[in-house]
Formats: sequence, structure tokens, C-alpha cells
Amino acid sequence: MSTHQTYYVPAQSKWPIIATLALLITVYGLGSWFNDLKADRAESNGPLIFFIGALLIAYMMFGWFGAVVKESRAGLYSPQMDRSFRWGMSWFIFSEVMFFSAFFGALFYIRFWVGPWLDGDGAKGVSAMLWPDFEYSWPLLNNPDPKLYPAPEGVIGAWGLPLINTILLVTSSFTLTWAHHGLKKNNRKQTKIGLAITLVLGAIFLVLQAEEYIHAYTELGLTLGSGIYGATFFMLTGFHGAHVTMGVIMLTVMLVRILRGHFNAEHHFGFEGASWYWHFVDVVWIGLFVFVYVL
Repeated sequence: MSTHQTYYVPAQSKWPIIATLALLITVYGLGSWFNDLKADRAESNGPLIFFIGALLIAYMMFGWFGAVVKESRAGLYSPQMDRSFRWGMSWFIFSEVMFFSAFFGALFYIRFWVGPWLDGDGAKGVSAMLWPDFEYSWPLLNNPDPKLYPAPEGVIGAWGLPLINTILLVTSSFTLTWAHHGLKKNNRKQTKIGLAITLVLGAIFLVLQAEEYIHAYTELGLTLGSGIYGATFFMLTGFHGAHVTMGVIMLTVMLVRILRGHFNAEHHFGFEGASWYWHFVDVVWIGLFVFVYVL
């Protein structure tokens, strides 16, 4: 007679509906915010709508993940459920890979195809009539229509704050891996120290990125409205910064759980899933550093 593993089926939940509404409000607020910035409107409801949506997302995540933690601690999950969590996290990270691939694809398309076309490559007649004096070079500091899209005075150099942030994130991957090895050996002190160091490095990264943005806006004129280079720069680095923020929040929750005695050497996928996410964010930053700042 064959035996089958039990599979926990949760009760009906309000969290998926709240998540859907929260994402809708957040994206609508962000879109309104960007459109109002582009139109130079003095007042905009976009930021308020965006932050309301962000608060709803935070509420949803706290409640939904809290329910999952309670179910896990109650011993309701089987090995089959653990595999489901692993597949779910794997597909989630894959979707994030596709998300950033789209933005990197836009960057490469603009840089290697659209820019040369504006300079006459493949469409000499049209470009000569529209912008006869335009010469393409990347980063684009001489926009074809500088009156409509004023170009920035300069760009962020790769070997200053971006290099420091690269070192911080690469180091954080090592400290997080060290913490993970400690958990596998039931060395909770090692796990706590490694995870705390990782959080400090992540927080410093965010502070330095905020300083970089302030410098770009106030001293270089590098903004979302400063042409295609500014748009691609802030979309890539801004979304990455949002992912680092999410990673810091996730790892903070993991540290709190470890301090409360959660996880052991055999059962710690919550920690492992957060680690996967953090390593993914680190790899994306290396791509950003190379293709946005260096090349």
C-alpha cells in the first residue's frame, strides 16, 4: 500500500484581494506622479496615492507572511509544501530577472540602435532634416532637442560612490552566505552576526544611493526629465534601489525571527528564500555597475 504526504490547504484568505488592490493603487499613483512631473504640474496627488498603495502593500505582506509563519510554526507544512515554496520563490525570482531584462534591453536598444539612427545611420534623410547638427555619443549629453529635453551637465562617475556600493553589495553576499552556513550548523551566533552585518551593508548602500541621487539632481541636472539617459539611469537604478529596500526589510524580518528562536538546521526556507532574493539583487547591481556606470 503506497503512502502519500499530506498537503496543507489553507482556509479562504483576504490577502490576495488586498494585494491586488494595493498593487493597482501603487502603480496608478506612481504613473500619475511621473506624468505630473513630466507636465511640470505644481501639485500632484500621485505621491499621496503611491504612498497609500505602499502602505497597503506593507500591511498585506505583514499579515500574509505572518499567517504563513504561524502555519509553519504549527507544523502544518509537509516536505511537499516546502518544495512548493521553493518552486514559488524560484519562479518569482525568474519573473524579476525578466523585469530587469526588459529595462536592460531598452538600454541596449536605445544605446546601440536608436542613438545611431538619430545621427543618420539608416535614416540619413529624416535625421538631417530634423537635427542636422546632432552627433550621437553615449552617455547622451547633447540631446537632439535640448530646448524640450535639456541635457544634464554630467553623469555619475563609476569609480566613486557606485564602486563603493558595488563593494558593499558583493561583501554583503559573502556575509549572508556565512550567516547561512552558520544556520546549517546550528551556530545561531554566527547567523546573527552575519545577518546583522549584511543589514548594515545594505543600509549603507541605500544611504549612499540617496546621496548619489541628490548630487545628480542638484549639481548635475541629471533627472528623469533630462532626456533618455536620465530616464534609463533612474529607471534601472531606482527599481534596483527599491529591490534593495525590499531585501533589507526581508532580512530584517529574518533576523527578528532568528532572535525569537525560529528556524533550525533542517527547516529554514524563510531564511533561504530571503537569501536567494538578496543574491539576485547583488547580481543585478553588478550588471548595472558595468553597463550603466562603466561602459
